Amino acid sequence: MKYDYLIVGAGLFGAVFAQEAAKKGRKCLVVERRDHIAGNIYCEEIHGIQVHRYGAHIFHTSDKKVWEYVNQFAEFNHYINSPIARYKDELYNLPFNMNTFSKMWGIATPREAQDIIAAQIADLHITEPANLEEQALSLVGRDVYEKLIKGYTEKQWGRDCKELPSFIIKRLPLRFTYDNNYFNDRFQGIPVEGYTRLVEKLLEGTPVRLNTDYLEHREELNALANKIIYTGMIDKFYDYSLGVLEYRSVRFETEELEMENFQGNAVVNYTEREVPYTRIIEHKHFTFGTQPTTIISREYSSEWKKGDEPYYPVNNEKNDSLYARYRALADREEKVIFGGRLGSYKYYDMDKVIAAALALCEKELNKG
Repeated sequence: MKYDYLIVGAGLFGAVFAQEAAKKGRKCLVVERRDHIAGNIYCEEIHGIQVHRYGAHIFHTSDKKVWEYVNQFAEFNHYINSPIARYKDELYNLPFNMNTFSKMWGIATPREAQDIIAAQIADLHITEPANLEEQALSLVGRDVYEKLIKGYTEKQWGRDCKELPSFIIKRLPLRFTYDNNYFNDRFQGIPVEGYTRLVEKLLEGTPVRLNTDYLEHREELNALANKIIYTGMIDKFYDYSLGVLEYRSVRFETEELEMENFQGNAVVNYTEREVPYTRIIEHKHFTFGTQPTTIISREYSSEWKKGDEPYYPVNNEKNDSLYARYRALADREEKVIFGGRLGSYKYYDMDKVIAAALALCEKELNKG
């Protein structure tokens, strides 16, 4: 059978394209190298708990069109992301807000907090930040940096903050209100039935082949379709011919505990360098679960190497320059369209993935 589109990857980008193409009467085939759909937003139900296998995903957007679109395929709850940071035996609210500052300094008013931060910044005399540490210190002062940023960032990137470029942190939002909502977006929540069910709905009516590595069967699969929507790694598509793009990866240790409630919050960040994991996720709290047991995942950040799951692109000057060269090759492809997080070498929030997929649909599916 000949298809209009072969979609490589059953994640959010590919699933949205498949949904919209089907509405236009186009025939699509989705191939996925993993043994499940939904990419990194895949949720596995264990004892009634939706376990985010590849790390926590909280849907948030200010784009009303995207919010209305996604609500066609899933019912969302009213979960608000309010993480806790743990530094040694001290617990702080995130994002940095008046609850954080009140706990840290024993103060009560925004003016007191602003004065302390301004005084700490002034004492440092940093005019041209030479690295990430100096950049962060010049934005938030010593206390917030040392307790809540330094150790966490060094674990995330696997190197000392003095060795990281300053541009990684362009700004650090300080809120002088008692508001623990991490996101500023108007719409926020998590699908009641989990993200896997959301992607299932998007893919309804479209054939999906799991455990199928497109790059290993490229010739045979290309013959099945007029065009390819490719959402895999762009450098791997070209067999790393120009060089290897860098990523950070994440490893998870997940366990079920015979207790109802382990940490009292969905997300607790461990901000000291000596604790090897960056955070612990307690999955049931994303959907206000009341199950008698609980499931937690410890997250460990790691350097990516070939064969690992790529999570976060390292968007520094060197990698962005290399990506631009791959992008130039991709732009010359007549049959292949690149998209999604890996195809675009860009860290995308879920709403931006959907918006990008819908923009491609508008451009591609309205031809002729």
